[in-house]
Amino acid sequence: MESTLRLVLATVVALVVMLVLQVPNQAFGLYVILVISNENPAITLRIGIGLFVSICLVILISLTVVNLTDNDPMARLVSLAAMTFVAGMIATATSLPALGSGWGVIFGLAIGYWESHAPADRLVKNTLWLLAAFTVGISVSIAVAYVFSSRSLVVGLAGQLRLRYRALAVMFAAYASDDVTEERRRFAAEAVSRLAAEGHREMLDTFRQIVDRHLPHDIFPSDVQNQIVALAELMDNAAAFGLQNANPDVNIQGRCKVIAQRCDHLARGLRPDPNSAAFPSDGVPATHLERAERTLLSIGLGQSADPSPTEPETLSLKHVPFLIPEAVRARENIIFALKISLCATICYIITYAIDWPAISTSVTTVMVAGLMTTGATKQRLIYRLIGVIAGGFILGLGAEIFLFPFMDSITALTVVVGAIAFLAAWIREGPRFSYIGIQIAFAFYLVALSGSGAPTRLAPARDRFVGVMLAVVVMWFVFDQIWPVRTLVQMRRVVASILKDAASVVALFDDQVPRSAYVKESQVLRDRLAKELSRVRALFEEARYELGLDRRRQLHTSETLLQMSMTAVALVWNHAVSLGASFDRDVHRRPALVKLRRAVTTGLSSIADAIEKEHEIHEEQLVADESESEYVRLLVARFNELRSLSLSLDRSEK
Repeated sequence: MESTLRLVLATVVALVVMLVLQVPNQAFGLYVILVISNENPAITLRIGIGLFVSICLVILISLTVVNLTDNDPMARLVSLAAMTFVAGMIATATSLPALGSGWGVIFGLAIGYWESHAPADRLVKNTLWLLAAFTVGISVSIAVAYVFSSRSLVVGLAGQLRLRYRALAVMFAAYASDDVTEERRRFAAEAVSRLAAEGHREMLDTFRQIVDRHLPHDIFPSDVQNQIVALAELMDNAAAFGLQNANPDVNIQGRCKVIAQRCDHLARGLRPDPNSAAFPSDGVPATHLERAERTLLSIGLGQSADPSPTEPETLSLKHVPFLIPEAVRARENIIFALKISLCATICYIITYAIDWPAISTSVTTVMVAGLMTTGATKQRLIYRLIGVIAGGFILGLGAEIFLFPFMDSITALTVVVGAIAFLAAWIREGPRFSYIGIQIAFAFYLVALSGSGAPTRLAPARDRFVGVMLAVVVMWFVFDQIWPVRTLVQMRRVVASILKDAASVVALFDDQVPRSAYVKESQVLRDRLAKELSRVRALFEEARYELGLDRRRQLHTSETLLQMSMTAVALVWNHAVSLGASFDRDVHRRPALVKLRRAVTTGLSSIADAIEKEHEIHEEQLVADESESEYVRLLVARFNELRSLSLSLDRSEK
């Protein structure tokens, strides 16, 4: 709700500014607010500045092309093909992919102005007004983000703590219940794993800012800094326990119920329950659940469970490189950029060859809906179509027919636009259909905001829909028929990458590196694993949009690949949590364990190569003695599970 209301406020303020200054292209100025807004003001600022610089550069390039070639039609067409190729590369080979679609959309609009036969000075002014609309939207977004972030540091930190405690409560409640399915337990454990991978450095930095700025923080306990560190330990141990996917017995269910109750109490008040019974604290914790209990107990005592806890290393936002070197040279990224360029060029040629510039939304659709795989592109196109129908036809035409004839003030218009912005922003904040929310708003803005006055024609809604349908047909032909990249192919590559990263984490312990270097590299790899797991989940959803005769087999393969990725992450959490606290001890450096880890590392790499290249698995099953530690038993169990899944993958595809 808080994020939604901030978006509505930014939308209303930007709309009023553009109406007062009579800035045209209001739809694009409001659309950019939905694109760049983020919970983190620093990210909003970075994307906003990057987008503004890109817009200025794109407009400069378009004017230069027109000036140097004397507005030659072939030069315009070639420049569009080249610029949309660059946009495709930006979307796939940089850390700010949102700039790619913006780059292509702006150039398509700017160069499209010169297809008309209007005087040159009017076309230049139209281009600059387009820049003005985007500038207003970007400026208001950044301003609103920083105004509200300055007062919400305390609220934000409390929200981060509550988010983690709620995730823990949900996961342990799932393990304490007999009615919850195994899939729901693993899904809850994965949520804890993602939060654990984020670490706690950002929360500690936020708390230091609160202290430095002397902001009131009475809602936190006096030992909140120790609580943050202990919470990070608790998240690690809980993720290692939850991802093992074991069926809990009655004893474990009872212990999980107690942990869930304590975490729920902490989520509501951020303070431990003084009336709760203490966990058993005799001896050294031997299992992940015992470590979680000991860590949760330490939160109540105001200390860390580890006498010398190590803070996870996190990469500062300002140190994130813009270009990703491996992605720039990747063949699949270059092919994707070529496909985007081809689709945009075809749509541009058709639009102006039949002299129907109002359907130029076809080029826009190509830039905002094009994705790497066929399943993802189909998903985007379907969502775009739903957004156009809901936002353009139902809401846009409905407002023009039933509301606008009775409106005669800016106040009434801002109320209507604010209501639509609220609906779109609410959907945008959801986990599954955020893209539909953005498209509902964009379609409504294009239909309803045609200038400083009320729209009097119904044709724009029809034209926008025709443009979207043109793009759907062209992209289906290029992405699905000429140059398909199936979702399962991409999914195999990501799962293979997860297995290779898992092998690197296991091998890192025996590389004889200092503890600080081990912790830093291990955290980097674990962070990458968490992001790759999220990518596999997204690809799993996209695989449902793949159509064909063997769709059932494809869905089964995608489910198996998802299980393999989750099992690999479970293996990593077990390894990292079990060995992280005993890095300097000899208990885990026995020759037998070193040999076991080497076998696991080699096996993970072999399975990764087999999945990526689609050949048969030849790895032997490992055996662990029941007398071994939980670390060894779970490490062997997860590796054998990966081997079994890979073998079932081979059998299902033959």
